[in-house]
Amino acid sequence: MFDGVRFAAFAADHLPRHVHGFVAEISVVVDLLPDGKVAKSARRDAVRPANAKRSDVRRILDAAAAHAVELNELWEAMYGQAS
Repeated sequence: MFDGVRFAAFAADHLPRHVHGFVAEISVVVDLLPDGKVAKSARRDAVRPANAKRSDVRRILDAAAAHAVELNELWEAMYGQAS
């Protein structure tokens, strides 16, 4: 958990490198980009529910950006660096 946002990488997950960020009932799929930055995934279901407030989505993305190093370390611990 970083800045009030819970992040998870699930054991059976897949490429591209990403984590799931949660605040209350809002979830956002956050891609971990090769340059060390983060971005909201382009997949259709990246934000749930679809009518989530932009401020909640921004909060998750901001926390992910501030802790991108730790989130990449989480991914690498689960899947290895080559993933």
